[in-house]
Amino acid sequence: MKVLVIGAGVVGLTTAWYLTKHGHEVTVVERCAGPAMETSFGNAGGVCPAFAGPWAAPGMPLKALKWMFRENAPLKVRPRLDPHQWSWMLRFLANCTASRFAENKARMQMMAHYSKACLVALREEVGIAYDDAANGVLQVFATEEEMAGGVRAAAVLERLEIPHRLVDRDGIATIEPALAASGAPLAGGLHLPDDETGDCRLFCTRLADLLTERGCVFFYDTSVLRLVRSGDRIDRAVTTEGGMQADAYVVACGPFAPSLLGTLDIRLPVYPVKGYSITCEIDLPERAPRSSVMDEHSKVMITRLGTRLRAAGVAEIAGFDGSLRETALAGIRARVRALFPDAADYDASSVWCGFRPMTPDGPARVGPTRFANLFLNAGHGSNGWTQACGTASYLADIISGERPQIEYDGHVQQRQSRTTSARSSI
Repeated sequence: MKVLVIGAGVVGLTTAWYLTKHGHEVTVVERCAGPAMETSFGNAGGVCPAFAGPWAAPGMPLKALKWMFRENAPLKVRPRLDPHQWSWMLRFLANCTASRFAENKARMQMMAHYSKACLVALREEVGIAYDDAANGVLQVFATEEEMAGGVRAAAVLERLEIPHRLVDRDGIATIEPALAASGAPLAGGLHLPDDETGDCRLFCTRLADLLTERGCVFFYDTSVLRLVRSGDRIDRAVTTEGGMQADAYVVACGPFAPSLLGTLDIRLPVYPVKGYSITCEIDLPERAPRSSVMDEHSKVMITRLGTRLRAAGVAEIAGFDGSLRETALAGIRARVRALFPDAADYDASSVWCGFRPMTPDGPARVGPTRFANLFLNAGHGSNGWTQACGTASYLADIISGERPQIEYDGHVQQRQSRTTSARSSI
């Protein structure tokens, strides 16, 4: 079967990979000049199943309100005259209940752990290297209040039987020795030994090379303008390079999926939430983290990627504003410098911003649509690198007419019955 995948970020490329393994003839269309040049380009670098969960959580509305008055806050809402923004935020608030949080987190955890297993199997199968490491992730807490939140998180991990370890101030330095030189206040930490790290963009570029070797065709610098329907099927994709036809179509273009699907009256509840990162060469390896540190106080994640250090954070709900706001970058630099002084020349770092494709409840939208040959794999939010292999493998099974290895499909169907209308089934 001929399958057209729209998007060459980590979600689109892994979808192409598993479809190719099923024996399909795959074409990937990407509007940029190469793979992973947008959302997948500069993320935090963590493959973190233990962290997978929705941002919509009890207490988040109050935090967001407090952060409104801090210019360098971890989450910043910039209201716009945009009905899509307000609709998304209202749905986000509706999911900030304990019951919905628990339901959404369980689904995301299931997919995230399955996805990590798929990534490990892929890596072992083809020997792909992407500055990857399997040294775990350490979440650090600056205050006793934050530490209490870590204790509650540990209780959830215990119920889910996810390996973890709570440590005090002294215990932090046994896991990440460089933190002994930190001048930042630290109350304790939560170590997740099974989480991994790796350069998502490097993974994507090397996976694209492997796909090319296996016959996958790529069209870069090519935008899909619209999908043309014929009855209950998609007839063709209209692109800047002309019409393209396939037996099946997969929309995996992250934050840009809603505008494309809107031409079919499909309302995908995905909003672009901007994040920032800095990347720099490590000057003093002994002063840098061994693996990855998630700073709960600033929501900044700091990861060693080979000889480089990546620090990423901030969430701005402001539409497709691609400006590199200096106050946000300065906040990231200040926090990583406080935690790991002298590890690198942070002022000489390269900077980046990109758009996380966030759903209001957390889980990605993966599965069939009301069009018989149109499928979705979008809305992974900040969990794209963590969940890409899992959602791609799951969707490739569905398209191939095989039973998926996990029961994520029931989640899609339940969501359809709750949130769709005759005009906008997804």
